[in-house]
Amino acid sequence: MAQSEVLGFEEYVRTRQDALLRSARRLVPDPVDAQDLLQTALVRTFGRWDGIADKSLADAYLRRVMINTRTEWWRARKLDEVPTEQLPDASVDDGADQRADRALLMDVLGVLAPKQRSVVVLRHWEQMSTEETAAALGMSAGTVKSTLHRALARLRQELEDRAARSREAEETPVRIPAQRNGRHDERGRERCAA
Repeated sequence: MAQSEVLGFEEYVRTRQDALLRSARRLVPDPVDAQDLLQTALVRTFGRWDGIADKSLADAYLRRVMINTRTEWWRARKLDEVPTEQLPDASVDDGADQRADRALLMDVLGVLAPKQRSVVVLRHWEQMSTEETAAALGMSAGTVKSTLHRALARLRQELEDRAARSREAEETPVRIPAQRNGRHDERGRERCAA
């Protein structure tokens, strides 16, 4: 690769790294995995940088590399992984609700298949058109629309299910220890105090 191409790639990475990291972060839930994903995609793109004739399409090319890499990782994952139902506690500073909503959304995105998640991320977070998304993912515009429709329906259903479970948990009555001879059972009180 010519020195000018290397310098061009370095300049591209320097100017676009924050936006590309945000894209990677939306594709994988863990921030460290997102950095690894971006790094891997950059390494793969560097080897083909001189083959990208129109550098204005470099973002689309790199996003496609990230999606393909993430899909490879997803297929190679261990099958004994168990998703958790609980989100970590959010801090109480300004913007806590927004961060909690974002964390919930990132968690809920985990129920989607990789293809569905890619379509949702590109259409709604990256705000790409249907045609741009289709080109980036190598599928037809109709497939993008139908995949997006099914993915959004799945996300709605998951959010409704979680809301219902949350309401059920809040409505569960508190159990009062049984009484004997007008007094509370001491064993029950000891269990509560422990």
